[in-house]
Amino acid sequence: MPTTFAVLGGGAWGTAIGLLLQQNPDHRVRLWCARSDRARELAECRENVRFLPGVPIPETVTITDNLGAAVAGIDLCVAVVPTVYLRETLKPLGSVLSNSVPILSLAKGVENQTFQRPTEILHQLTGGERLAVLSGPSHAEEVSRGMPTSVVAASADIDLAQWVQERFTTERFRVYTNQDIVGVETAGALKNVIAIAAGISDGLGFGDNAKAALLTRGLVEMARFGVALGGEQTTFYGLAGLGDLMTTCVSPHGRNRRVGLRLAAGEPLDAILKSTEMVAEGVYTTRSVYERTRAMGIEMPIVTEVYRMLYEGKPPKQAVSDLMLRRLVAEGGART
Repeated sequence: MPTTFAVLGGGAWGTAIGLLLQQNPDHRVRLWCARSDRARELAECRENVRFLPGVPIPETVTITDNLGAAVAGIDLCVAVVPTVYLRETLKPLGSVLSNSVPILSLAKGVENQTFQRPTEILHQLTGGERLAVLSGPSHAEEVSRGMPTSVVAASADIDLAQWVQERFTTERFRVYTNQDIVGVETAGALKNVIAIAAGISDGLGFGDNAKAALLTRGLVEMARFGVALGGEQTTFYGLAGLGDLMTTCVSPHGRNRRVGLRLAAGEPLDAILKSTEMVAEGVYTTRSVYERTRAMGIEMPIVTEVYRMLYEGKPPKQAVSDLMLRRLVAEGGART
């Protein structure tokens, strides 16, 4: 029997995942777009000309704007809507999707108002208990073109994680499993904040020394915060943490890094956000994490300075100076 997937989200990552899944002849893939005009454009062009130009979408991928039709009789619901829009966009999902259908989240972020992770939002919307997340260093631009990629599928339900692993793995896309869904989702959210800082560093013309220090100490902050939320420290040194952090902080595809580059050039945040259709999750995650760290009493110097640059207009060079001139501590200590 074929396995049927509903991929909810017609952006770059949703399209790339649809293309990945359709490589298996036993898979049936439906790609759902929230906007009718976007669905029509994809169906007519058989190409995501906005986000993945030059990558054809085979006729075997069904494209629709009808959510009920997309999820009818499926084996897995794949949610690829940015966290900032997740609740509003998929609000109707609970009325059309059986709560026995497993849900896989590919979003990376936390909700501002509630600090809920994507799988928590999806559980609240649908009542579903079988939830998993797929994360790691995986730019859509590369996955859609068949470049080798390795990621991790995490779920408290190890059988579900292994089921996802088996069905997503190809000769160019390798999936590992993990049961630390809190750590994997937290790492995926936090790396975007550090990526903004990496873009600022690059934009200011700082060198390899600065980038290496930023990634290393940023990873310390990610792990510190994730463990405080109940995640496992080892998760942050795997694909969802270190792997994704390295990719998003150095790649020209990284949208959060691009935000940092433009901030360093003096562009205001509002102008940056209005000029791009692609969502830089780190901008929204920064606010959520900063507010939560203050409430929990967790020291996150890099996150704090990114917040001040984004939301308080602090000059990037001043933020760097303040980070460098903090109280001196031992590297293995409790403070960054």
